[in-house]
Amino acid sequence: MSEESAIPPSRWALAGEGTHGYGPRFAELVAGGEDVDGEARLVDAIAPRGARILDAGAGMGRVTAALRLRGHDVTGIEPDPSLVAQSEQTYPGIDLLPLDILETTPEVLSAHGRATAYELVVAVGNVFILLAEDTEQCALTMLRDLLAPGGRMLIGFHLSAGPAGSRSYPPEEFRRDVEAAGLVVDLHAGSYELHPTNAEYAVWLLSVAGSPRGAHSAGGA
Repeated sequence: MSEESAIPPSRWALAGEGTHGYGPRFAELVAGGEDVDGEARLVDAIAPRGARILDAGAGMGRVTAALRLRGHDVTGIEPDPSLVAQSEQTYPGIDLLPLDILETTPEVLSAHGRATAYELVVAVGNVFILLAEDTEQCALTMLRDLLAPGGRMLIGFHLSAGPAGSRSYPPEEFRRDVEAAGLVVDLHAGSYELHPTNAEYAVWLLSVAGSPRGAHSAGGA
């Protein structure tokens, strides 16, 4: 999808003013020294050292920035221009790519001088419940095609009380979409600290169906 008009508007974009407080709120937390690295700590724990990581729906850049500080080669993509601008104010030089998941192909990434395959693809912070309507399977497939051999995908979203404009995405429906996209669920937890599953939040670790398990297990510290 090379033309901007080919990308349907996301639930995030359609929510309008309901989303305006997100970037400034997290910028204030960062400026105040608050801990906003919960997702990044889990990503760092499951990734090989110095991993190539794609942060899909990077928002104002907090996960991308935290993972770079931990030594990873991170490409962040974010379609919302206001959040891309916020990311540069909070993390100067972070250089998020202004891309939607649905237009992020290996060819597009290569044209931007970025890696085209990743050990880990991350889509946390409710990205999947704010995608354009009926594009979830397509987004999963697009991200699957950016995984390096043995690569994995980490996704997290609210099951209840999600942000403005978000959809309800029951675990059983997400699992069906995962399977339709040629992926399998390796782990389902209730938080980024790997609490048991619950009705409020879901964290998913996915891999390509039929791929060898534990391919990166020797890459830990």
